[in-house]
Amino acid sequence: MGDSAPQQEAPVERPELDAPPSKQPPPFGRRLGSDEFAVHENFPMKVESPSVRLGRRGRAHYYPDVSDADWNDWRWQFRHRVTTLDELVRRLPSVGADRAAREQVLADFRMGITPYYLSLVDADDPDDPVLRQVAPLFEEHLYRAVGEEDPLAEEKFSPVPGITHRYPDRVLMVLSNNCAIYCRYCTRKRTMYEGATADVEIDRMVDYIARTPSVRDVVVSGGDPLNFATAKLDAILTKLRAIPHLEIIRIGTRVPVALPQRIDDELCEMLARHHPLWINVHFNHPRELTADAARACDKLSRAGIPLNNQAVLLKGVNDDVATIKALCHGLMKMRVRPYYLYQCDPVRGAEHFRTTVAKGLEIIEGLRGHTSGLAIPTYVIDAPGGGGKIPIQPQYLLDYDREKGRALVRNYQGNVYEYVEPRGAHDEVLVPTPSKESAPVRLAGSNGKSAETPATSNGNGNGNGNGNGKNGHGDERVVGKSKWVHRGSTRSERAARFEKPKG
Repeated sequence: MGDSAPQQEAPVERPELDAPPSKQPPPFGRRLGSDEFAVHENFPMKVESPSVRLGRRGRAHYYPDVSDADWNDWRWQFRHRVTTLDELVRRLPSVGADRAAREQVLADFRMGITPYYLSLVDADDPDDPVLRQVAPLFEEHLYRAVGEEDPLAEEKFSPVPGITHRYPDRVLMVLSNNCAIYCRYCTRKRTMYEGATADVEIDRMVDYIARTPSVRDVVVSGGDPLNFATAKLDAILTKLRAIPHLEIIRIGTRVPVALPQRIDDELCEMLARHHPLWINVHFNHPRELTADAARACDKLSRAGIPLNNQAVLLKGVNDDVATIKALCHGLMKMRVRPYYLYQCDPVRGAEHFRTTVAKGLEIIEGLRGHTSGLAIPTYVIDAPGGGGKIPIQPQYLLDYDREKGRALVRNYQGNVYEYVEPRGAHDEVLVPTPSKESAPVRLAGSNGKSAETPATSNGNGNGNGNGNGKNGHGDERVVGKSKWVHRGSTRSERAARFEKPKG
């Protein structure tokens, strides 16, 4: 790695930085207070502000002299990113330890931290989970030779520079190598030192998609495409939308997490012109779910853009059930669907972030049954060498006999059940049909218990116990397995509701 000085960030094309901030009032959402944000008029959602918990963190601690106008201007935030170790140590003295090792890390992989994202860091916690994601760590130097430069073999599946075509009907389109923050575990750390992608390269990517009819879905990623000027991103999306066989456009971004001020009305109105459009965001820790982040996500939702979250399982950041559950619950309140929980890729210098697969399964098992299914992400391993995403789940299917049509399954409490398939080819597995002559049959999926047909019922579930298959009003009871009948569900009771009053 050597002792060379940290590389300076290459210049990138950012014409939007000199444009004046928008003066228009925000039509998407409304400000209620410093710690509250309403996702719509009658449903306020409490979201914790980054400055109300713990001691030394928040804007007041790190940037006390910055005006509201500057702080809320995403261009100011972008221009004032922390990119050198000297500046980081000045604002966060605890990072001064192991300085030589950290400087060597920055000789290979650049750093960028927006003032907003730095304000989420607890200055009194040397192992702060937010800081670990963006600051060069001693462990990153220790494992600098461990891992792969391109662990997912993106370049192997690249027909033209910037395009990864691994799946039959969709491609990845890497527009930029520039991010608001640089995550230390990023799969594309190898490109952190590069500058802006030339327009001619972007046109070649678009041309490849246009001449490949099998592609119906494109993921626009980077870097972060939302760092582009709105007009430039609009031009790229317009070119993609002109391709007849391209159905879906997805954007991968961490801007709502690291630079929520960027999600302004102009951007949302532009994105809404390119539907069907989806956005995958990247929240890793509950502390990232601030009022500003919620407001950014709400603006995107109001522009008709569905939001999914792709988190990465990181040791020392979110590798426990409580943290992931809090993250998923907070995302749901922001109308962001927990989509993927990624096993950290074996990228060079990120070995200290990688957990065991057993830890990921433990977290998923701790969620299943203890929260709604909609709040449980799919745990995936992106297979090294370009094998694609492989879902990994706890073992709930204990045994399956295809010939006999029987499955042994386990629920979240550890209870084991037998599920019987409705296959008429096997006499022992029947789908019951009501018949007065039929004998007791075994119900599919009933845990192997026998059930009697209505004609041979002993009356325990028909309301009067007369054993004749009738209810207390003399008509046949409703067919079903229930031991009780809803009030007013018999034929005579239903007919009585519509009888005309006598006299």
